[in-house]
This record gives sequence, C-alpha cells and structure tokens, in this order.
Amino acid sequence: MQRRFVKNLALLLFLNLLIKPFWILGIDRTVQNQVGDVNYGFFLSMYSFSIIFFILLDLGITNYNNRNIAQNNHLLAKHFAGIATMKLVLGILYSIVVFIVGFSIGYRGEQLNLLAWLVFNQFLLSFILYLRSNISGLLLFKTDSMLSVLDRLLMIFICSLLLWSGFFITPIKISWYVYAQTTSYFLTTLVALIIVLSHTGKIKLSFNWPFSLMIIKKSMPFALLVLLMSIYNRMEPVLLERLLPGETGLHQSGVYGRAFRLLDAGNNISLLFAVLLLPLFSTMIKHKNPINDLVKLSFTIILAISLTTAISSITFSNKILELMYPQTGTESANDFIIRIHESALVFRILMGSFVAVSSTYIFGTLLTANGNLKLLNISAAFGVVLNIGLNFILIPHYQSFGASIASFSVQLLTAVAQFIFAFKVIDLTFGRNFWIRLSFFILLLITANFFVQYLPIKWPFQLVIGLLSSVILLFILKLLDIKGMHKMTLEIIESIRK
Repeated sequence: MQRRFVKNLALLLFLNLLIKPFWILGIDRTVQNQVGDVNYGFFLSMYSFSIIFFILLDLGITNYNNRNIAQNNHLLAKHFAGIATMKLVLGILYSIVVFIVGFSIGYRGEQLNLLAWLVFNQFLLSFILYLRSNISGLLLFKTDSMLSVLDRLLMIFICSLLLWSGFFITPIKISWYVYAQTTSYFLTTLVALIIVLSHTGKIKLSFNWPFSLMIIKKSMPFALLVLLMSIYNRMEPVLLERLLPGETGLHQSGVYGRAFRLLDAGNNISLLFAVLLLPLFSTMIKHKNPINDLVKLSFTIILAISLTTAISSITFSNKILELMYPQTGTESANDFIIRIHESALVFRILMGSFVAVSSTYIFGTLLTANGNLKLLNISAAFGVVLNIGLNFILIPHYQSFGASIASFSVQLLTAVAQFIFAFKVIDLTFGRNFWIRLSFFILLLITANFFVQYLPIKWPFQLVIGLLSSVILLFILKLLDIKGMHKMTLEIIESIRK
C-alpha cells in the first residue's frame, strides 16, 4: 500500500510539473503575445474576478468528500446524488453572486458576456474537482493523476491548433481561448462522470438539506479563509481595469499579467509542496509526534527554491522578459524596449513576493493542520483591507507598478503574520545558528548573482551558474543535507503507514 501510494503520488507530481508549466509559459504566454495586452488584460480582469468567488462553488465539499469516501467506499452511491445536487445549487448561488457584484461595479455588455462563459468554466472546474475527490477516495490514484492534467492536455491540443497549425487564417481571438477552456473542461467532466458512474450505477438527483447544512457548517471557517485569500491574491487585475480609464486599464492589466505569469507558475509548484505537507502535518499533530524538524527542513527547502528563483529572476528580469515576449513585427525597437522595461518593473516586485507566498505554504499549511483557522482568517482579513486600500491609493498614480507594490506589501505582511503565529502556537525553534547560516546564504546568493552578470558568456549560462551557486551554498552552509531529506521521506512513509 505504501509503495502504491508513493508511486502514484510521484506520478501526480510528475504530470503536473510537466504539463502545467508548459500550459502557463507556452500556451497562455503565446496567446497574450498574439492577442495583445489590451485584449488579454480584458480576459485577465474578468477571469480574476470570477475566480475570487470560486470557493462558493465548493464550500469545503471536495475535501470532506475525499476523506469520507476514502474511509467509507460504500457511501459513494448514497452520497453522490445529494452532493451532486448541492453542487448544482451552489453553482446557481455562485452565478448570482458573481453577476450581482459584477453589475454593481459597472460590468456591462461584452464584459457580462465573457463573464458568463467564465462562470460556466469555473462551475465545470469545480465539478471536475468534486468528481476527482470520489475517484481518489476510491484509491484510483493513477486515474486521478491522469484526470488532474486531462483538461490542460485538451486545452494544449486545441490551442496549439488555433495558434500554430495554419488551419486558421484569422489570428486567435481571446473569445476562442475561453471557448477552448469550456470545451476542455466539459470533455474532462464527461470522462470523470463516466468513471464515477461506473462505480455508483444509476443515480437520482436529490437535495438533502440537513446533510448540506452539516457540510457547510463544518467547512465555513475554511471557506472564509479561501475567499479572503482569493480576494487579496487576485484583486489587482480587476482593480487595474476598474480604476484606470478605458484601454489604459485593460493595457495595464495585461502588463500585470505578463509579469504575474512566472509567479503563477512558481506558485503551482509551491502549492504541490503544500498538498504533500498538509496530511503529513495533520497526522503528526494528531499523534503528537515532534514536528519541529520537519517544519524546519520543509521551510529550508522551499525558501531555498523561492529565494533562488526570485533573486535570479530579478537579476535577469529584462533578459527573461525579452525571451518570453519578443518584439512583434509592427513594433519599433524603441517601443519594444519601453514595453520590456514597463513589464520588468512589475516583474521584479512580484517575483520578490514569491518568497513570501512560498513561506505561507509552510506556515499557513501548518496552522491549517493544527486547526488555527481563526488566526489565519484574521491575517487574511487584514490582508484584504490593506490590499484594497493600497491599490486604491497606488493604482491611479503608478498603475501596474503600484498594483505590484500593493501585492508585495500584502503578501509580505501576511507571511510574517503566519510565521509569528506558527512559532507562538506550535512552539517552534529553529535556533540562532540556522538564522545566521540563512542570512549568509541570502547575502552570498545575491553577491554571486550580481557578479555572474559580468562573466564574458551569454546570459543563459550566467543564469545557470547563478542557480548552481545556490545549490553549492546550501551544502557548504549546511542548510540542507541528504540525511535530513531522507529523514523527511521516512517520516512521510511512516505517517502513511499509520
């Protein structure tokens, strides 16, 4: 059982790390390059707005169902009809809330039309996640791993035809991009539904109010946390489009999207880290096992990854963006330089926040596992108020750069708050020696990346040397060791066995 779980968990990670970065950095990036900042900014602002309220589609049902079906396989057929009906009701609630709020902040015409498709897409995605929770609850790990990337594989196939096949004379439109998502989500939903129905047989939709109320009551603190975090993580493109006039807002939202893309790719990797840690932290806390060393090791690994990524990205920001967003045929050399410079300013700030965001996947996950949702909700509520306040002040004057400053400030302060809460509540101690070695690592890594720019070689080789210096420093300063990583692996297996 242990080998089966670890083997399929490795498959899940491999598929996600293979497919999703290619989707973000390959397809999504190319779409923006072809449709332009204004059109992509229009899509990004609408998409960000729709995803803010995504938790209303779930309210913790997926997590509850995953655990429940894993422990009671025989309840799948009985509960599926009730929960599926509840998901449909929540879909209606989500749609009503999104359109009421959207209309109240001024969305009209084309905006509401695009929003309708995005709302439908979010509903399909939510239903896919619910169907997958049944499949993983049945311990069909390989099937779940394949479904976790099926929608992206379908989108990659469809968008590749639209972008590069030569079958379409007209360049891709942002509406086609949204329709491709709809098609991919719909087909994935059908596949997942067929798999689930093969285990449940025929079902009859029904609504069980007491059962639904029980789930909502249990999941409400978690749902509130996700909603608050969604607001301060996804608000910038919406506010850029709303607070700036005409095409300026759409253009600046597109600029923000260019800079945000690499951060989004990095966050996907950090999120997988949290997915691994949550059940492990929960199990160790339940059995009152010592958790300090595991938290310290996890924090060291993710901090090393995020710091290395952030410092390298900041150092080579212009070169990276020139590679990702090359000069177009109708763009003068001067306009190209201005565009890259504008994006680089935002990119450096956002990649700086990657360190803070990554740390929340350790300490936020730890506090969640320990049941300290009240503390997390307090810090998230503070983040929402600060985020909206700073954006209203900074965006009118500094546009996308101001939005990046607001995002960085909120991510840093909420990360620090979670760090302090975790150390006080869990009683963690890393030791003075650790912090001294970490300080030297940061200082030496910044120094190495500064001087590597002046080596008489091409910048990709400079970047590689900068990345390798991080690995070397980790072992020289003894921040990371093979024995420690082996120990964490053994703890994971032991927790799974229990």
